[in-house]
Amino acid sequence: MAVQQAAGSDPYFPEHGDARYRVHRYELALDYRPGPNRLAGTARINAIAGRSPLTEFTLNLSDFKIGRVRVDGRQPHYTHRGGRLRIRPAKPIRGGAAFTVEVHWSGNPKPVASPWGGLGWEELEDGALVASQPIGAPSWYPCNDRPADKASYQISVTTPSAYAVVAGGRLLTRTTKASTTTWVYEQSAPTSSYLVGLAVGKFQTVLLGDPGPGGVPQHGHIPAHLLPEFSRDFARQPQMMDLFQELFGLYPFGEYAVLVTDEELDVPVEAQGLSLFGANHVDGARGSERLVAHELAHQWFGNSVSIADWRHIWLNEGFAKYAEWLWSERSGGRTAQQLAASAHRLLSSQPQDLRLADPGRKSMFDDRLYERGGLTVHAVRCALGDDAFFRMLRAWVGLHRSGAVTTAMFTAHVNRFADEPLDDLFAAWVYGTSLPALPAQIPARPAHPPTNAESA
Repeated sequence: MAVQQAAGSDPYFPEHGDARYRVHRYELALDYRPGPNRLAGTARINAIAGRSPLTEFTLNLSDFKIGRVRVDGRQPHYTHRGGRLRIRPAKPIRGGAAFTVEVHWSGNPKPVASPWGGLGWEELEDGALVASQPIGAPSWYPCNDRPADKASYQISVTTPSAYAVVAGGRLLTRTTKASTTTWVYEQSAPTSSYLVGLAVGKFQTVLLGDPGPGGVPQHGHIPAHLLPEFSRDFARQPQMMDLFQELFGLYPFGEYAVLVTDEELDVPVEAQGLSLFGANHVDGARGSERLVAHELAHQWFGNSVSIADWRHIWLNEGFAKYAEWLWSERSGGRTAQQLAASAHRLLSSQPQDLRLADPGRKSMFDDRLYERGGLTVHAVRCALGDDAFFRMLRAWVGLHRSGAVTTAMFTAHVNRFADEPLDDLFAAWVYGTSLPALPAQIPARPAHPPTNAESA
């Protein structure tokens, strides 16, 4: 597993995350009552100190009532202000030592305020939904909220039995006692805090396709009245899974689920092993199929191969955008070259002041970043040729599985597959702001070396 990359606080969100330690595992036990929107939770957090002794450390947690905090079973001194739980252990934790934090909290969860509106725990008309990218995770549990700090999770949620609970990972148990049911999910793959997805609601669960021996189980969780439209809109997701495994390498998790809420969402949102869609993304005419491909691709790009900090978000979104184009190209739609040309025309008419390598917090979700990110991946493909490009891609995903990466790591990786350095390409597309020319169409290349007859 790749080392945690970011040495300091995230330049875009300096109040989120603490680089002085890393978390190995979260065990969350939650009790949620949808009517009053009341959440009570216990977190057991197994962590490892960095090289220096820890005299204090912080967790991110929104404005809940704190009932109890323990570090290795002992009561520490702590303060809780401004979404930060600052903890000073009874005695310093040795550098490199493992330690355990226990936090009990309760209150009415609500989204975290951000430049993009509320993020994280959202109370719905009948249930709740969590979509945390990039800083919404503290809206419902205490965490070291930085994308490079990845941990395994066990999540137990007790809620009235009329409701189902969906989370990323494998459902271990579902136990009903009196009027409540407890759902326990395990996500064993290292997961960034913002990628822990959760939904409480009334869903019908269906299996998408037959995974067969050794295949990836894929489930849909949808309101019953949307099932006919969903069945058409997501019918080709198993074929997407097959294609992306061919192009990117084996699916990195044990299962994949999509959830459709009965309410509208501006955009679908990825979580680890789970993608969240709004009712507006289900029309029965496959009108959002490119988004189905986009969210699935994030399981490789963003979730398994994560970013060291938010400056590198184009590595998530550029590849997910390009996966849309690859799916179109391989499923009888427009080619990647045609889609790249459309994106290039769109960008050429817009302000050219965005730098992919460091877009700034205000522009990290700008549509231009997605389109230019996809174009940059296309430019790399054109420069390498298909054979080297897809070998590069599979090696990138395999090498950094469960790890965290930077733009510099990606450019160095690509150069290892190029006949000559692509520094000028990256200087223009990734580090520059003006829009380079549209990449030349990929030349047709034989799948094998030409024979004498073919080359005559």
